[in-house]
Amino acid sequence: MQWEMEESSSMIGGVSGGRRSITEEQIFIRRRKVLSNFAFSFSIISVLTGITTLYNTGLSFGGPATMTFGWFVAGAFTMTVGLSMAEICSSFPTSGGLYYWSARLSGKRWAPFASWITGWFNIVGQWAVTTSVDFSLAQLIQVIILLSTGGNNGGGYMASKYVVIAFHAAILLSHAAINSLPITWLSFFGQFAAAWNMLGVFVLMIAVPTVATERASAKFVFTHFNTENNAGIHSNFYIFVLGLLMSQYTLTGYDASAHMTEETKNADRNGPIGIISAIGISIIVGWGYILGITFAVKDIPYLLSPDNDAGGYAIAEVFYLAFKSRYGSGIGGIICLGIVAVAIYFCGMSSVTSNSRMAYAFSRDGAMPLSSVWHKVNKHEVPINAVWLSALISLCMALPSLGSLVAFQAMVSIATIGLYVAYALPILFRVTLARKHFVPGPFNLGRCGVAVGWAAVLWVATITVLFSLPVSYPVTKDTLNYTPVAVGGLFLLVLSSWLLSARHWFKGPITNLDG
Repeated sequence: MQWEMEESSSMIGGVSGGRRSITEEQIFIRRRKVLSNFAFSFSIISVLTGITTLYNTGLSFGGPATMTFGWFVAGAFTMTVGLSMAEICSSFPTSGGLYYWSARLSGKRWAPFASWITGWFNIVGQWAVTTSVDFSLAQLIQVIILLSTGGNNGGGYMASKYVVIAFHAAILLSHAAINSLPITWLSFFGQFAAAWNMLGVFVLMIAVPTVATERASAKFVFTHFNTENNAGIHSNFYIFVLGLLMSQYTLTGYDASAHMTEETKNADRNGPIGIISAIGISIIVGWGYILGITFAVKDIPYLLSPDNDAGGYAIAEVFYLAFKSRYGSGIGGIICLGIVAVAIYFCGMSSVTSNSRMAYAFSRDGAMPLSSVWHKVNKHEVPINAVWLSALISLCMALPSLGSLVAFQAMVSIATIGLYVAYALPILFRVTLARKHFVPGPFNLGRCGVAVGWAAVLWVATITVLFSLPVSYPVTKDTLNYTPVAVGGLFLLVLSSWLLSARHWFKGPITNLDG
């Protein structure tokens, strides 16, 4: 659908108010090209963020072989999810995205319940993504400071968990401030972030293995399967599955293109293109980044050891050693970590953008407590209260890290599983309840739509089970995988709130596309 939206119902400014004049800024917003829509999703996927953050997991469970080939396994199935989402997005381009799609595809009888479940999984999953991204940046800053002051073995300063949470709070504060700016500024930052991610990957994948005095062989990079995980897991298949978490965690967040559609010209075309291109380009450049870094890997146990200079932060140690072995100083490696830190910063910024748009849309439909507060906009048409709400909740979700990293990991596990559940629900409704009456938009999969949709749903069901399995044996309170507890707890909360209250008053999404 072309941008045929009434002035009274532009995305950030209400749905049922009186007609308003269109400002020059609003006209500019509506004329933004597909590049901006793509940029937000690409920046949230941010291969520099996901791969860097969970490279330790990839090395521990399967190592090079799992990372190089597992990346394409996760990438291929992620693309089925993205293609199915893109097809639905083309039919229903609205900032509500996933939960609105569920409402439209599940039929009038199930629409309120379907949108309630999908919406809460989506928004909580997004908050968890922001939490994990910004907390990982705080941890990276901790490592950068450690290496800059002499390293773990040279008397370097290791920031305490309280300092790390302070870093996290400062990062969120700055992200909320940036997201309070007009959308024209956010568009610029989003496109700059996409360019930084792209160029950063190419710089690092070339510089690090080139500088390293010792490089791994192609045989090691493509065939070495690491089974030494110190987790009591010996099954090769089990190890491979756990190693996939790095890839699957990285390839999330592309629903941002759907949430930004009502601020995008030709949303029924550019929204789907934003989703697919963000995934496709991320798969390509992400693989290049994995290869470049892994060619500089020699001693896996040492890289994972908490006794190395980076305190066990594998990629940081790879960068540091590469430059130190060549020049006698690891300053170049620290600069490389700075490139990654900037990429993670922009990833968090874009994540808050997506969070706030989802919170705006969900509260616009009365689904959130104090909804009238969260869907207010400022003079720049920015949902300012939703922005600061997203930042505050993301800060609160990181606080369990002060007590236990296990508790924190349980919280952010929702970032992968919870978000993918929200992705899968509208696709499930598309291939079941709406199979016969679904009306595709300009972008559609034709006869392949149902088959691709089922592949996507089954993949999400598979990873939900696999990533809920124990990651260490014997299982104790400190090694238990709390993912099923966190995700199951979220489901019970959402379901009970529906049964006890929401079913009496929540009627599903209200949108300008209904008219």
